[in-house]
Amino acid sequence: MTTLYNEIMIKATPQTVWEVLSDLGRLAKYDPIVTKSDPIDKLTSGLAARRHCQTRNGWFKEEVSEWQPYERQAFTLFDCNLPMKALKHSYSLHPVEDGTRVTQVMTYTMKYGLLGRLLDLIMVRKQSDKGIKLFFEGLKQEVEHQTL
Repeated sequence: MTTLYNEIMIKATPQTVWEVLSDLGRLAKYDPIVTKSDPIDKLTSGLAARRHCQTRNGWFKEEVSEWQPYERQAFTLFDCNLPMKALKHSYSLHPVEDGTRVTQVMTYTMKYGLLGRLLDLIMVRKQSDKGIKLFFEGLKQEVEHQTL
């Protein structure tokens, strides 16, 4: 299993960050990797809400597996055509003097056994971390633009 840690400071309240982060259909608006993001069911937010996302390289479906408004949210992958067979990413929002510190922990396991682990070491881990950083920059811009 691979674990990646990232964080970013956003000049906005946790409530404002939460408003953007918890809107399942909004992801494609600020994540440059995701080209389309749609809720799967009538439940569009909250625990067990699900979405289907299209990326430049494939697609994935995930479900909200943790939901603590303004504090913590997590998503768990339940289907995809990417090389991961299990993936969970969680976000924690921490109020600080200038806004909100958002931390993310992503854990995943690769498909394809030893070949998948080698692929992770050579390429996937680096690409995933880069994608998270791009996502965070997009989230920051989306939230801070909203507060102007």
